[in-house]
Amino acid sequence: MAQAIVMPKLGLTMTEGTLRKWYKKEGDAIALGEKIFEIETDKLTNSAESTQEGILRKILVSEGTTVNCLVPVGVIGTADEDIGDFVRGISGDAPAASQSVAEGSLRQDAPAASLQAPPPAADGGRIIAAPAAKKLAQEKGVDLALVAGTGPGGRITMSDVEKYIASPGEAGVMKTSPLAAKMAQEMGVSLKDVSGVPGAKGRVMSEDVAALALKGAETNGANALEQRVPMSGMRKVIAKRMRESVDISPAVTLNIGADMTAMKACKAELVSEGLKVSYTDLLVKMASKILMEFPLLNCTIDGTDIIYRRYVNMGVAVALEDGLVVPVIKNTHIKTLAQISDELKDMAAKAKEGKLGLDDMTGGTFTITNLGMFGIESFSPIINQPEVAILGVNAMSDTVVCVDGEMTVRPIMRFSLTTDHRAVDGAVAAQFLSKFKKYLENPALMLML
Repeated sequence: MAQAIVMPKLGLTMTEGTLRKWYKKEGDAIALGEKIFEIETDKLTNSAESTQEGILRKILVSEGTTVNCLVPVGVIGTADEDIGDFVRGISGDAPAASQSVAEGSLRQDAPAASLQAPPPAADGGRIIAAPAAKKLAQEKGVDLALVAGTGPGGRITMSDVEKYIASPGEAGVMKTSPLAAKMAQEMGVSLKDVSGVPGAKGRVMSEDVAALALKGAETNGANALEQRVPMSGMRKVIAKRMRESVDISPAVTLNIGADMTAMKACKAELVSEGLKVSYTDLLVKMASKILMEFPLLNCTIDGTDIIYRRYVNMGVAVALEDGLVVPVIKNTHIKTLAQISDELKDMAAKAKEGKLGLDDMTGGTFTITNLGMFGIESFSPIINQPEVAILGVNAMSDTVVCVDGEMTVRPIMRFSLTTDHRAVDGAVAAQFLSKFKKYLENPALMLML
């Protein structure tokens, strides 16, 4: 029996979503729980999953269209049923296509007209592959055009990619570096056509792909090496919010370094007792406690009012391939270190899998963002509105310092605190950082909080 596929409501605050990409085309079979289309909102990107088995009989909303929650976007049913009356009955609920990208722009999944199109599948269309197969191919640097699909309709399965990886020589092409495979896909270059001497590691490298693309550009024109792609919904939101934050908040950034000798010992002892915590876990726990003493750094400005909070909802920035999200751990001021650690791991996993809900990303009162793993020594984090402060975590490095009149080497971690000067004066921010440093260097004092 035919059933409408609707734009889901992913959180209490979600009112509309953009159907960014269909994973299926009309006539494709859909299994229970299988991903049907990709959704973008003003906060996240997620996938809609099927609640029944059947055939995608009709697509009502095209890619790039924004519709209200619970509006029909497609129809699922059996292969032989007449869905005419059903479609006419719900068509009034589905808006006409209103592409969110400018006329003439590229769809996200389409190559520039000046680039060579991706290699066609056996039936003359695009390469059809399971999501897991695509992911594995990208990770291993495999050109799916070289993989024979054994699934229905020539669909490439994960086992097909695994088989190819085990014996790539059978396809007559050398192994390919992940960067080269990504470049080839983005530039519309078939790895079958890559010529020249492969890289020193005995596989096709990025420079081989670049050389072939350049050769094609000389033939087809300089623009063959350029591609105009609309910003993703996530990138648009990041751009909008960062611009708004700079416009709204007169921001000041203060930097401080802390000797992490005692904290390193504390972390090692916790791990030895079975509590596998990260420095981020420890920083969230410590900052949450200290924020209760500094309500101005945990407040929000609403017009001419300051809203103080007697709780801490800690946002922790998570970097994704195409942007940044800030999942929020609620009530961290009263949670144990183990609870904070478990929730952070869960939120990070959900973020990378695209499974964060809107409720997971709202209600934050303070944010921590960590660039230390990249060796960054200082930066100016941008405030996550409507909050008034954000703490940047920098690299920890062995540094020569003077202790009790003698030169020694200590692990120093640096922190960058950006505050909204409308609510937080420099002295208050400095006092917060000073206390934060004190507790980092003497973690036993946390027992007093």
